[in-house]
Amino acid sequence: MNVTVTGATGMLGRDLVRALLDRGDAVTVLSRDTGRAQSALGDVRALEWKDPKTEQPPLEALEGQDGVVHLLGEPVAQRWSEDAKREIRDSRVLSTRNLVSALTRCERRPEVLVSQSATGVYGPRGDEPVDESAPAASDFLAQVVVEWEAEAGKAKELGMRVALTRTGVVLSESGGALEKMLPPFKLGVGGPVAGGRQYVPWIHADDVVGALLFCLDTRAAAGPLNLTAPEPVTNAELSKALGRVLGRPAVAPVPALAVRALYGEMASIVTTGARVVPKHLQDLGYRYRQPDLERALRLATGKG
Repeated sequence: MNVTVTGATGMLGRDLVRALLDRGDAVTVLSRDTGRAQSALGDVRALEWKDPKTEQPPLEALEGQDGVVHLLGEPVAQRWSEDAKREIRDSRVLSTRNLVSALTRCERRPEVLVSQSATGVYGPRGDEPVDESAPAASDFLAQVVVEWEAEAGKAKELGMRVALTRTGVVLSESGGALEKMLPPFKLGVGGPVAGGRQYVPWIHADDVVGALLFCLDTRAAAGPLNLTAPEPVTNAELSKALGRVLGRPAVAPVPALAVRALYGEMASIVTTGARVVPKHLQDLGYRYRQPDLERALRLATGKG
């Protein structure tokens, strides 16, 4: 399979490119820095996409390819100044708009676009199970996802299959959520945040990659797909499991007020949650690689 990947040097992009190469696919990556991408990723074709927000990618990266996986996006886990919020939105919405605009110009365009998305579309949902049929919320992050998915969805008008992978909280050795959780736990002062009753739609990086490959290969994979583990857990349950894995207590509560003081508006994604379930992915027959939370945490912390 000939696959083009954006965001290839990010946490998930590196793992995905490695998996594609391991199974014998030919990989093209779009990057602002082709030398860095080539050095980091190895046997790939690296083409320059200098400013995804203002320009279309080169057609040679798309023409004649079988599929595109679009993973670009400014990290959400940062304090949300007005500039940061603009970058979070524009890096997703405008890059996707420019990507699809380039696809309209292809004579032999790819069959499938797998476009990264986020479970943040659902907003705070308490303990009700939330599948792909749930409506979008109205908060900042949810509306970013609505715009983001709308731009990707325009590729359907070109006859392409579009899979929108709404990814949850990724557990990975390479960064992500655990990178911020580990320091206090290692010091023995970690614990549940804001009472710990909010659900965390977690997923191990192995299953994000597995699901992305599944979406590339499976003709029925289209529309929104929640990329979360089969069994979401509460923040308190996640904290206890992480404490067990690290051999550290996990009883020091972190007040919501302290999280808000540190992160401002962004704290809402930590202090609230949604019990997101991967109905579409499971209905299609995806087999999870890491469905058990404690095992996933051991792998993600190097304790496996």
